[in-house]
Amino acid sequence: MKRIAVLTSGGDAPGMNAAIRAVVRKGHHHGLDVIGVRRGYTGLIQGDFVTMDLGSVGDIIHRGGTVLYSARSEEFKTPEGREKAVANLKEYGIDGLVVIGGDGSFRGAQLLSDHGFKAVGVPGTIDNDIPGTDFTIGFDTAVNTVIENIDRIRDTATSHERTYIVEVMGRDAGDIALWAGLADGAESILIPEASYELDDIVDRLARGSRRGKKHSIIIVAEGVGSGVEIGRQIKEKTGSETRVTVLGHIQRGGSPTAFDRVLASRMGAKAVDILLEEKSDQMVAIRNNEITGIDFDQAFSMKHQPDMSIYDLAGILAI
Repeated sequence: MKRIAVLTSGGDAPGMNAAIRAVVRKGHHHGLDVIGVRRGYTGLIQGDFVTMDLGSVGDIIHRGGTVLYSARSEEFKTPEGREKAVANLKEYGIDGLVVIGGDGSFRGAQLLSDHGFKAVGVPGTIDNDIPGTDFTIGFDTAVNTVIENIDRIRDTATSHERTYIVEVMGRDAGDIALWAGLADGAESILIPEASYELDDIVDRLARGSRRGKKHSIIIVAEGVGSGVEIGRQIKEKTGSETRVTVLGHIQRGGSPTAFDRVLASRMGAKAVDILLEEKSDQMVAIRNNEITGIDFDQAFSMKHQPDMSIYDLAGILAI
């Protein structure tokens, strides 16, 4: 192993830059050349490569997004596209690749491994929906962004005695809604992994009103449905003034939290260690605060499930 490359793929997540920095500097620590691939798998096919030295990753650990940019590639899904990617990697003398991204990015890395090229994945996605790891890079920052915005919304909800529905990201996973909901004392949390009845939400609002509660916060993961539509239904049922806020892509940006910077640094460094051990077809994971590597096949065989004890506790505490 003399030369490795690193790319970011899929949706950006705060902490990706910290992971890039760790790969580059850990690689140089071991005497490796490190190449950055810009724009994900598209850049791999187009040969959009840049040499990365120690200085090229200076002053990025605190920045959101990714300095290597990110893009989705339909061409890489074809055998011809992957052959171009492998040919470029070989032409540049690259022996191993670190892929920072989510589930789709990891499947791309596994396809490269199937072509006999060593590839390791680092989980970077705000949704925290990668099986096999307790946390993914960017999740903690996204949750804190949601909490900060809900705190602001609560001020207005209190002042005007309103019910606010806040729609957050989470098409297939409700972790952001779940953690933010518990942390911010939401009256109801709607996630894809749990069914809900509108009448139950209305009853909970009514109980709060009877004990003198003047405002309410309901958090909806986007995978459940439209926050606007759910807000309309609640207003029809209760007759109370209801407002909806869709946080959208604001959750992806911003400076990463200390947790995400440390997690990304540990995971990026571990990815280099795995390549130095001449291993491949693995992803880096954190389990019980231990950084380890697990096979892609093992990860793909699992199904992500949020910690439903948090869901139960949130319901109890919001009584």
